[in-house]
Amino acid sequence: MAEQNKDRLHIRLHVYDEEIEVVINRDDEEFYRLAAKLITERYNAYAQAYKGRKSDHTVALMTLIDIALMYQKERSHNDTVPYDNVLARLTAEIEDALR
Repeated sequence: MAEQNKDRLHIRLHVYDEEIEVVINRDDEEFYRLAAKLITERYNAYAQAYKGRKSDHTVALMTLIDIALMYQKERSHNDTVPYDNVLARLTAEIEDALR
């Protein structure tokens, strides 16, 4: 149990205008802090652009969509299935040629 607690870390994140306390894996601290910074930056951009015209809830949803879009674009760049298929086909052809 002590070993498990050693890997966990209790931190405070400043996200927009809130302090959020979370318990995380120690190895993920930098990612959490970068994520909080990204959310704050994107939220501030939308809040400034739509000040007085959109509710806080709508601004938060726009921020989520913006970040989710970034994630989905990045995820599509890391899709290895087409490469795996080509490699499997080439491997099969090489194995057939060697027989």
